[in-house]
Amino acid sequence: MKISIGADHAGFSLKEKLRARLAAEGHEVVDYGTNSPESVDYPDYAQPVSRDVAGGRADRGILVCSTGIGMAMAANKVHGVRAAPAQSDDEVRFTREHNDANVLTLGAKYLDEERAMHLIGIFLNTEFIGGRHARRVAKIAQLEQPQ
Repeated sequence: MKISIGADHAGFSLKEKLRARLAAEGHEVVDYGTNSPESVDYPDYAQPVSRDVAGGRADRGILVCSTGIGMAMAANKVHGVRAAPAQSDDEVRFTREHNDANVLTLGAKYLDEERAMHLIGIFLNTEFIGGRHARRVAKIAQLEQPQ
């Protein structure tokens, strides 16, 4: 699977570990930085990851910041992205099954490497179930259209 990944300074350390582990598992990983713990602005990293996913250049995206919330807000500004912050197995599973999320945002403040990789495994291996949920996801896409 091709995965675009990015982080701000708060997520830098965890992102580095996740990138290496995902590559070791055989995924093609495109890393948009940041490349140090120096303070940066998270939208600058959410944007290229989100554009890769929305444009079909990546199968999924992973973004890491302190809480996962800021990255989700920034990523969801890109048409075609359904980003969700999640910390529990159920949240990750349902965001894939019911919402067809294509970007997972993680909070480095709350997750260690093992827990984050566990959640990413659920994210990458859970399929969208469609059905009544497809109608709802289509309505989300309509909300993205300019008025």
